Amino acid sequence: MQKRKLGNSTLEVSALGLGCMGMSFGYGPAGDKQAMIALIRSAVEKGVTFFDTAEVYGPYTNEDLVGEALAPLRNQVVIATKFGFNLHPDGKPGWAGLNSRPEHIKQAVEGSLKRLQTDVIDLYYQHRVDPEVPIEDVAGAVQDLIREGKVKHFGLSEAGAQTIRRAHAVQPVAALQSEYSLWWRRPEAEIIPTLEELGIGLVPYSPLGKGFLTGKIDENTPLDSTDFRNTLPRFTPEARKANLAVVDLLGRIAQRKNATPAQIALAWLLAQKPWISPIPGTTKPARLEENLGAAALELTPADLSEIESAASQIPIEGARYPEHIEKMTGR
Repeated sequence: MQKRKLGNSTLEVSALGLGCMGMSFGYGPAGDKQAMIALIRSAVEKGVTFFDTAEVYGPYTNEDLVGEALAPLRNQVVIATKFGFNLHPDGKPGWAGLNSRPEHIKQAVEGSLKRLQTDVIDLYYQHRVDPEVPIEDVAGAVQDLIREGKVKHFGLSEAGAQTIRRAHAVQPVAALQSEYSLWWRRPEAEIIPTLEELGIGLVPYSPLGKGFLTGKIDENTPLDSTDFRNTLPRFTPEARKANLAVVDLLGRIAQRKNATPAQIALAWLLAQKPWISPIPGTTKPARLEENLGAAALELTPADLSEIESAASQIPIEGARYPEHIEKMTGR
């Protein structure tokens, strides 16, 4: 697996990372713990060095899982986690509002360090921009943690260009994590040029459109009652039916390249910029193998141009999030 530098930072990660959220949270019942630990460790054997979690996933259980899985391999991997929510005191899923106050960040990091069984977090993201706390204060708090040796690099998630610039002026931002894929291309307008200018890496989450771009989901595919995709406008049966046009496009290219739609979707992202490292998630060994195969897949300029011209003709149906969550995207 090739390595990539996230922007101008010294942070080097595998071209493809592993998003661990779905192992504990979000996509139906949590996976079997021992099976998930085995999956994470097999990813390391296959060259993955970049693992993504957050305190809100569970809450807490995903950090526990990642910490236990990677403890024996800690010096081989980069662990990213996130802060920025008030969590329910009874441990129920979800969150009770945003909270990026400096004192809260300094409290949150202690819990994450303990659960991750480590003395330093490689990449510490603000999970969502908190409109109540100036981003300069957030950057300053993480800078303190870097000075104390508890964190190595500062990241933002779903932040807008203005926020990125203000944060970066206080403490250099190593990476921005944002949704980016062939069916969510908004970062191309303003975010990607800003990252390029400032030398910040991009870590696309949901690079396979929350599973949709794999070609394994259509309008009739049942989702578990606890699957958060049930709440997404883009996953209504009507939207799914309309959006299959994107999957058909990926399928056509995949057939020609002797690949799968998922591999084309990931290879397309990797071809956009050399400082992009997507983090597809999975709970299945076969899917992990399939996703990682994308790193060796070369899309020619002609392939990319064909994808571009065909994709630009396909309108995507449905908002990606309900309005109250979409509003949490920073300016």
